[in-house]
Amino acid sequence: MLLFSDVNVEETTAEVQKVPDTSSCSTQTVQRNLQLLSAKLFALEPKTIHYYTGLETYEKFCMVLDTLGPSAYSLKYFMDKKPTLSVEDQFFLTLVKLRLHPPHQELSILFGITEKEVSSIFVTWINFMYMQWSEIKWWPSRELVSYFMPTDFGAKYPKTRIIVDGTECPINKPTQPVAQQATFSTYKNRNTLKVVVGSTPGGLISYISPAFGGSTSDRQIVESTALPKLFDANDEVMADKGFNVEDMFIPYKVGVNIPTFFKKKNRLSSAVVLKDRKIASKRVHIERLIGLAKTYKILVQSMNHMESSLGTQIITVCFLLCNFRKCIVSPNA
Repeated sequence: MLLFSDVNVEETTAEVQKVPDTSSCSTQTVQRNLQLLSAKLFALEPKTIHYYTGLETYEKFCMVLDTLGPSAYSLKYFMDKKPTLSVEDQFFLTLVKLRLHPPHQELSILFGITEKEVSSIFVTWINFMYMQWSEIKWWPSRELVSYFMPTDFGAKYPKTRIIVDGTECPINKPTQPVAQQATFSTYKNRNTLKVVVGSTPGGLISYISPAFGGSTSDRQIVESTALPKLFDANDEVMADKGFNVEDMFIPYKVGVNIPTFFKKKNRLSSAVVLKDRKIASKRVHIERLIGLAKTYKILVQSMNHMESSLGTQIITVCFLLCNFRKCIVSPNA
């Protein structure tokens, strides 16, 4: 089982140093200083802002930047040298990288900076956003979960605190055999990072595990985290039938609602089928939220070595950005 929870600074540094610095070419090419992309250019174009960032308007873009606090204006950058871009455009560049996953060369052209500056900005900001938002208590109280619970959901499963599911993000094949084995997912038939994600019935992403290698099972991830300890007595968790974790929640007096296993039975009774359909109709909310997070293409296109070393940070930030977007769970769901 392989955990990708910490940045490997030495490996990431080596990866960044491989990027050629176009500002010091022997042919004395004129340094590019024409910035083609800037957040302010699209202040009155919400569709364009949404295309580049996933956020609906420029005002929301500024609001999300404000949640990072004044520390955003006094960062110590990965490559030490302070970038020439404004703080707002550094944040914009980071969101563009997450949303569209363009290569650093393309970003260097669009923002009029060198590829080393692009790498420095991205590594610095993804770590900064992760650390700042990790200080927020995303796990809401029982009262808040009930208050924002959709009406039909509350009528059928009023004690549900969270809906959980696992998801995987592809990465390039590691060079080390041990890492290859640890990250190979038999389900996806490729190397991946895996996380367990949870949301409230109302659609708030309230739990994201660290990133593990794709060979790790959902049960192993839950065992390695403090998820069961977050619940209050008599809470309930809703999950897919692949989550065979009921025994882990029993000591905390937490119920688990999952579809029925076939086991050795050839058919299920009509009552069981109806029960499973009710669970599936509500559990689909977490699948829709995972789909929303994966509109950030960095989660669906293969991450390179530098990006996979930042897997926990990248995946967490993409999912938390969904909490700032328009909720896709209906109040009557």
